Amino acid sequence: MSESEANAAAEEGSETPGTVVVTGGTGRIGPTIIRRLRGTGRRVVNVSRSGGDTEADADLRADMVDAGETYGAFATADADAVVHLGMLSTPDHDPGHVVFESNVMSTYNVLQAAEALDIDTVVLASSLSAFGASFEPEPIRLSYLPLDETHPVTPSNPYGMGKHALEVTADGFAIRPDGPRTIASLRFPWMPTDEQMRETFVRAERTPAALREAGHFETARNTLCSYLAQSDAAELVLSAVDAEFEGHERFFAAAPDTSMDVPTAELVAELYPDAESRKSFEGYEALISTEKAERMIGWEPERSWR
Repeated sequence: MSESEANAAAEEGSETPGTVVVTGGTGRIGPTIIRRLRGTGRRVVNVSRSGGDTEADADLRADMVDAGETYGAFATADADAVVHLGMLSTPDHDPGHVVFESNVMSTYNVLQAAEALDIDTVVLASSLSAFGASFEPEPIRLSYLPLDETHPVTPSNPYGMGKHALEVTADGFAIRPDGPRTIASLRFPWMPTDEQMRETFVRAERTPAALREAGHFETARNTLCSYLAQSDAAELVLSAVDAEFEGHERFFAAAPDTSMDVPTAELVAELYPDAESRKSFEGYEALISTEKAERMIGWEPERSWR
């Protein structure tokens, strides 16, 4: 290699990764994601309603439900990519229409601002609830296991419907001629810290009978006994920011195992007897497939509570 070629290669390898806006960076998972993105050399700007200092390089105050504030924040940050976390994370503490608006209207505004400002990459915090799980009042509706992105969705609560509508909105922007080139909707389950995993899983009996007695059985069943370590969630976001596919794609995310101390085959027989098993479960494998994320963006979960 000649000296000029070597210099060109070094210069190419030292290019700055650019600026990523993280909305809702003050939330439960936001700081972990900000730290991971900054660790790659990126400039990270937190945009949140509450404002306040974070570990980001800069902090802006804006409400993503407001179109003007969204556009202004992204323009001020000079964003190259957006990770949209700034939505209500549960339906438990706000009226239904507020929960729905937080998820859907904010996503529309984020994607519209990205389109206007030529931001090519948008990562959206969707949820397992978009499928029809988690906060549903009735037992989860499953046709087959493990669950994957091709399964029909049946959400009925305002949070789940909002996440589903968020994804449909992304479908629309993805086919616009000037829409973001790459949009990823990440269907997250509960994302505990290491301490929360120790407190919730290791220090308590994890069997269906024990959960029934403790009053947590319905939640575990309706989330397919899934979880995802925050460090793995941050790696997934990074993989989505770096992704090169075109259009909008949905990705389920989950740890490689269940949250239960019962073999998966036994869980399926007891909790989901009517679901078709499309694989043979031999250990404590997760009931949610992450094969699509591995195939398309090179992400695999690594952390387990065990």
